[in-house]
Amino acid sequence: MYLQKLMLAGFKNYRQAEFVFSEKINCFVGNNGVGKTNLLDAIYYLSFCKSFFSSLDIQNIRHGEEFFAIHGAYIRNDAPGDLVQCIQKKNQRKRFLINKKEYDRLADHIGNFPLVMISPYDRDLINDGSELRRRYIDSVISQFDKFYLDALIQYNKALVQRNALLKSFAERHYFDDASIEIWDEQMIRLGQEIFQKRSQFLEQFIPLFQYYFRYLTNGSEKVDIRYLSQFSDCNYRETFKAALSKDRAAQYCTTGIHKDDLDLLLDGFAVKRYGSQGQQKSFVIAIKLAQFEYTRNIKDFKPVLLLDDVFDKLDDLRVAQLIKLVNENSFGQVFITDTSEERIKSIFDNMGVEHKIFNIPIISRFDPK
Repeated sequence: MYLQKLMLAGFKNYRQAEFVFSEKINCFVGNNGVGKTNLLDAIYYLSFCKSFFSSLDIQNIRHGEEFFAIHGAYIRNDAPGDLVQCIQKKNQRKRFLINKKEYDRLADHIGNFPLVMISPYDRDLINDGSELRRRYIDSVISQFDKFYLDALIQYNKALVQRNALLKSFAERHYFDDASIEIWDEQMIRLGQEIFQKRSQFLEQFIPLFQYYFRYLTNGSEKVDIRYLSQFSDCNYRETFKAALSKDRAAQYCTTGIHKDDLDLLLDGFAVKRYGSQGQQKSFVIAIKLAQFEYTRNIKDFKPVLLLDDVFDKLDDLRVAQLIKLVNENSFGQVFITDTSEERIKSIFDNMGVEHKIFNIPIISRFDPK
């Protein structure tokens, strides 16, 4: 599977744009601020129905425009191509279409056009709070397991209801065990399912991550990911009961699968505290490459890979290893952004791999029509 053509209208700094891509490697080069990453974000939209960077779709409408539209034409083996469209008008709901037929639920599209993006923002996985790490593994699993996604949605609804009850009881100086137990039972049942699926996922994912980190660093460092859950070695129901008095005082649920975290380790120590910028970047690149491999194994075809400004903070060895990797047959279509056209040319011309270079001009977001 690969993206053959991308067409944009009113998206971020692009009034109108059209690109025809190589099915192997495509490089967007230009100065900072010209819109290279915006192109990757448009491609990301076509797979995930949303921006990698902004939670509000309307913020991606170009200044002075009434809507944005992203159109992507895909080729999948010898099968007829697919046209994917995302259209967002001001003050209207987002429309997402496959071959001009609109989806009833955006969730039905997720996983059909798998994609992995590696971005400088990935270091937030290391440096930010546990919510981001949970959201990451949930997003990967949900692409391929609709039952997991449904369990996650139902769990979060139950969590909201239980928290609302706890707050209401505190305000009214009243408590009803039976009402709380209704939501406890749902959260226990769904929490068990989610915990098991996360555990199974990480059992397959961690060896892939460790392999790619060794590849990038020539085996100079050892890494690990540990799944931290309150339910790893105890009874779910007893855990909920033991936490009830604490929940009543806090007026929210202090125990549950929504508190899980990942411990990210470099040579046995927290990479957040002891890893250099280069080590941290190698760490998250290895995580995303493992995601690519995990996705490929499940879908039985190669996802699209987006590499945004990956060469910054990497030494020559790790850059060489990464480029060698994406040139192998196990990888399909790749999109790369970089500020140096000379660097891109020297890398790929010497390798003799099929590639296209797109020199992105400076386009002001606020230029007049």
